[in-house]
Amino acid sequence: MESALLYLLGVVIVLVGLMVSIGLHEVGHLVPAKLFGVRVGQYMIGFGKTLFSKRVGETEYGLKMIPLGGYISMAGMFPPERTGGKPRTASTGFFDTMVNDARTAAHEGIPAGEEHRTFYRLPVLKRVIIMLGGPFMNLVLAFVFFGIVLVGFGIPQSTTTIGTVYECVVPADSTQTECTDDDPLAPAAEAGLLPGDRILAIDGQPIAEYSDVSEIVTASAGQQLAFEVLRDGERLTLPVMPLLTERPVFDDDLQPVENPDGSPATQEVGFIGIGYAVQNVQQPITAVPGFVGDAAGRIWHSIATLPVRVYDLGVSTFSGAERDPEGIIGVVGIGRLAGEITSLDTLPVADRAASILSLLGGLNLALCLFNLVPLLPLDGGHVAGAIWEGIRRGFAKLFRRPDPGPVDVARLIPITMAVSGVLAVLTVFVIFSDIVNPISLF
Repeated sequence: MESALLYLLGVVIVLVGLMVSIGLHEVGHLVPAKLFGVRVGQYMIGFGKTLFSKRVGETEYGLKMIPLGGYISMAGMFPPERTGGKPRTASTGFFDTMVNDARTAAHEGIPAGEEHRTFYRLPVLKRVIIMLGGPFMNLVLAFVFFGIVLVGFGIPQSTTTIGTVYECVVPADSTQTECTDDDPLAPAAEAGLLPGDRILAIDGQPIAEYSDVSEIVTASAGQQLAFEVLRDGERLTLPVMPLLTERPVFDDDLQPVENPDGSPATQEVGFIGIGYAVQNVQQPITAVPGFVGDAAGRIWHSIATLPVRVYDLGVSTFSGAERDPEGIIGVVGIGRLAGEITSLDTLPVADRAASILSLLGGLNLALCLFNLVPLLPLDGGHVAGAIWEGIRRGFAKLFRRPDPGPVDVARLIPITMAVSGVLAVLTVFVIFSDIVNPISLF
């Protein structure tokens, strides 16, 4: 019963976090829009039927039934068909009708005398600021969540404390899991090193990080080293002689490297047979930007390779194969992961809290980057339209040509509808995959 309640708590936390993230995303649009004098008719969280709303001044604030997005409605998002003209309400073609209906809707409800308070009349820079305000808020939230994790809880890192001492030395390509009488003792075991020993120095050289130990050991095969360790508050010095062995080669992503013939690549290095204990190490606040940057790079790569990842998701969904933990995941999958994390009683409470915060940080970073894709109806599409308008007007001014006027992004409404349809289908498919073949961390 307790486990089920904890699972439900995790789901609720993530859903609330998602709604807050979406709400603040729209605040990022709302605040500069009002500062720049744009008439904002609605601020809504979610889609579908309105559950609650209240009008404050000229803006209606509300919550809708499906909390999977949000929006603010700004007057004059699309310009009239021609400068100074009024939008037409009828046309002979289906797509023309769609475009003109969008123009009409963009100008409905504007009181007489307030036509100047439309979005399209703003200078390019102000429009860009408004549309980037939403992704910027998600970026700020990502920094906040990841900052709390790194500075407050710390991240798992190998330490200079020995976590494991191997009993024997086996060949790099061996599959055996137990030592035999024919296997030589590992140098660390033979020297008397024990789990829990903290390595202070080697041959008088102070050790600050576990990588210092590895660097010295790998280069010292056949040379006796004096390990100074701290054990139960007592300093001990133990002689350890690394053996020359073949070890697998790993790349920067910790993936095994292969030779041209497909066999595992190995290298001869010094080896003593220890593993390092892992513990959460609090990071300085200066580490947060780099951490967010690395996470953003991974997420952006996922967005750039979205078609491939959708194909992989389809294969795993319908074949029953295990899903890629780094692949596409929807709100249902995120909720399930949060439930797994909070209900896992083998993890300390601090680790569970840090994992949930990391999940919310990654979610906000994904919202930020995905909204920057230069396609309508995403924020990046409006930014791209405003920038293109600025370029056109800049060239016209440079070559002393007439002002070409605002870019008619309303003409992209058919493409917008197509993109929206694709995103809707993808959302449903991801939710389906999260239900029938969920990602599981444990």
